[in-house]
Amino acid sequence: MSSEYQHILIAADFSKHGQAICQKARALAERHQAKLSICHIVEDFPLTDFAYEPMISVDIDMRDALLDAGKKQLAKLAASLNIPEQQQWAECGSPSTDIVRLADDNDVDLIVVGSHGRHGIQLLLGSTANAVLHHAHCDVLAVRLQDTRSA
Repeated sequence: MSSEYQHILIAADFSKHGQAICQKARALAERHQAKLSICHIVEDFPLTDFAYEPMISVDIDMRDALLDAGKKQLAKLAASLNIPEQQQWAECGSPSTDIVRLADDNDVDLIVVGSHGRHGIQLLLGSTANAVLHHAHCDVLAVRLQDTRSA
């Protein structure tokens, strides 16, 4: 079994650190001559009380607008990395589970995500990177993002 990666998936969140994550993934893809794909999952916040029926259509419109904006941003980022359209996935759902599902469905052997290295209560609340790390069936590279908050 080769230790070379064949298919690398970038989990993009469009944060200000996103370019660093993408550059790290692109360098790995070049080093391993691997296929590079990219995804963005728009967090789907379900309504828990259906008594507010008028809000449901607003929520659906908002979700669709967020997804549309995510697709446009993803396409722009993918173009800068020369990632073809058939290797770009933008959808609504749960980032932690849908990133893993996309990786499984597309024979990805490395997922690259950003991680803020949170501590204390933020660590207890969990993060997408942590969830992906614990549920993925392939390797996960959590790129440490520098926290820009002043101490």
